[in-house]
Amino acid sequence: MGDAQHDDRFDGEGYGEQKYWFNSRTGKVEYGLLSSSLDRIGPFDTEAEAARALHILRERAKAWADEDAAEDSWSTDGAR
Repeated sequence: MGDAQHDDRFDGEGYGEQKYWFNSRTGKVEYGLLSSSLDRIGPFDTEAEAARALHILRERAKAWADEDAAEDSWSTDGAR
């Protein structure tokens, strides 16, 4: 995973045990904390949401990139 930082703070007791997760290594939806936190995307309230995890991440990344581009554009329009 390169330089990614791992944070197990939220792997504690009770967090995510009753939620759905997308396993990025296997490409499968899991219920509860079955796999390593390095492989889990989520949590999601429904199995259907977890199955769309990669699509949801792409949508969010695009929205953040669009926001950043808009902020960059605003700050370079001569407003200083």
